[in-house]
Amino acid sequence: MDSFSGKLAVVTGGGSGMGRELVRQLAVAGCSVAACDISAGTIAEAAVSAQAEAGSGVLVTGHACDVSAEAQLLRFRDELLEAHARDHVNLVFANAGVGGGGSFVAGDRAEWERTFAINWQGVYYTARVFVPLLIAAGDGILVNTSSVNGFWASLGPGVPHTAYCTAKFAIKGFTEALIEDLRVNAPQVRVALVMPGHIGTDIVANTRRVHGQPEPADLDHAELDKARAALGGTGLLGGSGLLAEGASDDELRQLLTQLASDFKDKAPLTAAQAAAIILDGVRSGTWRILVGQDAARLDRLVRARPELAYDYAQFFNEAAVAEQQSGAQEPAT
Repeated sequence: MDSFSGKLAVVTGGGSGMGRELVRQLAVAGCSVAACDISAGTIAEAAVSAQAEAGSGVLVTGHACDVSAEAQLLRFRDELLEAHARDHVNLVFANAGVGGGGSFVAGDRAEWERTFAINWQGVYYTARVFVPLLIAAGDGILVNTSSVNGFWASLGPGVPHTAYCTAKFAIKGFTEALIEDLRVNAPQVRVALVMPGHIGTDIVANTRRVHGQPEPADLDHAELDKARAALGGTGLLGGSGLLAEGASDDELRQLLTQLASDFKDKAPLTAAQAAAIILDGVRSGTWRILVGQDAARLDRLVRARPELAYDYAQFFNEAAVAEQQSGAQEPAT
């Protein structure tokens, strides 16, 4: 697909982060867009903003939708087909995602299953609902967003990340399995897999809202104790070591606020840069789109030494030696 001009794209999770940037950049490129998000206010504002930058003949619509519910995606489909007066779509970006559900063993089951449902079932249901419309287009492209956590199921020592990683592995496997399925049964449609590293988005704050969790300033004592256990100590059984021993409740609240801010503001890539890489990959026809040098590096290391992927000291130490010997970029801290 050399050009997006005149096409119609669907973007889930289009209210913020990479999704919002995909909506904006597609619209600027002459592509009409139907975007959805779990937050009605956020997606409405994103659609208005993208429409303002779009050229003539481009329509951007925003729709409230929880992608973990197939019925809501079916309603979204019907709304967008009516709004855009089309009987098909050309591109579908299954981008919606959320964090949470870190521990399978010690975490809240409802949060774990909610996280898994949004991340995995959201992609699955999006494919179920929209692949027939991509087939009808004759040149459709399905773009599924996984993560580096779709091939490396960790955030490092002391930080279990099971629901998110499990979902992202499922997305990777599903997308790769679709390559041959589509080749045999729907050759007019192709699929692409997006695996971003650390991108500057609002996913930390958005995750808190989706799970109905209070802002750091409003955490009660029980919630503070849970956060303290996760952020204090060192090692696999003692937390992440980010919180100093003896830190006050106010210092803990400040750290939580700062972590959310730093995740967005200190990321190696902005959401705009990530969206541009994704769209370039879609144009080029590749099925595998790594986003960020951190994603490329982790992918290379896991492939080279999969048996050491979770033995962090050896994994990263040997990786540094290998990178230096190969003349690659200096290893990240």
